[in-house]
Amino acid sequence: MEKIILALETSCDETSAAVLKNGNIVLSNIISSQIPVHQKFGGVVPEIASRKHVEIINGVIAGALEKAGITFRDIDAVAVTYGPGLVGALLVGVTAAKAVAYALNVPLIGVNHIEGHIYANFLVEPGLSFPFLCLVVSGGHTELVLLKDHGVYEVIGRTRDDAAGEAFDKVARALGLGYPGGPLIDKLAAAGNPAAVEFPRAYLENYDFSFSGLKSSVLNYLNRAAQKGEKINKADLAASFQRAVTDVLIDKTVMAARELGVKTVVMAGGVAANKQLREGLKKRLQEQGISFFQPPVELCTDNAAMIGCAGYYKLLRQQIAPLTLNAVPGLKLGRETY
Repeated sequence: MEKIILALETSCDETSAAVLKNGNIVLSNIISSQIPVHQKFGGVVPEIASRKHVEIINGVIAGALEKAGITFRDIDAVAVTYGPGLVGALLVGVTAAKAVAYALNVPLIGVNHIEGHIYANFLVEPGLSFPFLCLVVSGGHTELVLLKDHGVYEVIGRTRDDAAGEAFDKVARALGLGYPGGPLIDKLAAAGNPAAVEFPRAYLENYDFSFSGLKSSVLNYLNRAAQKGEKINKADLAASFQRAVTDVLIDKTVMAARELGVKTVVMAGGVAANKQLREGLKKRLQEQGISFFQPPVELCTDNAAMIGCAGYYKLLRQQIAPLTLNAVPGLKLGRETY
């Protein structure tokens, strides 16, 4: 039976609304980014993010419905990100979703933001078979997740300090590149030599990650150069830093896939848009005979379509949230609060 889902995503600095049919057919996916608003501050200002969400959420929803060619009466369920993220930003989306679900008397579905990123892969590969391994790399998260079935997750590796995306942002800021750091370093690194500077790579014994040491090494390198009055080749430094990050992400993912015996690996999250990471991981996995899937770049960053896809599969499992659903800024994957 055909199901139309309205999905909302407001966990950070994107206000997004999408309409999906049967979980995988995207009828609309409207994204309003606040990046220009926050760039002058060098990062996201939570209070400003929340206020901007409030200002435009109704217009974004209206735009999604219009582009999909439907009205509120056609909606069968409402899915919304309720964590993790910025609490004020999350509350805007959750409140809007609860209002729509209550007014239409349709199911409300709370979706974990990281779960949404993972499910972006089902938008391009609906036939993904379990089990498979997912490398989640975003601004606040770096995790290796084993998916055994829909809604059945095992986090086998996570960052012990800075997430990969945080390291990109902090190094970009130190280089004076601006915000967001990931795309800017990716672009600059294309003109640099990745072997110019040998930065440390933290290979922990298990599948966990650590990027604070690498970040500190880059900052120390810059400080020493400044003290000596030496000129920095920013492109070489960006390329060397990026290579150090992607080497660890790729090596850990391939190691986990081989040791766990999985036949398929996918990638998710904003940092999954990084060109070197996408190409490098694909090449290594193909050499091992392991299938690899990744969302297109536009579905790697925050968007409501991925939330609608995850929400659809939760709807099939009858995981319906109460209208008392609240934002959970520290929500962990696989640990529902309802």
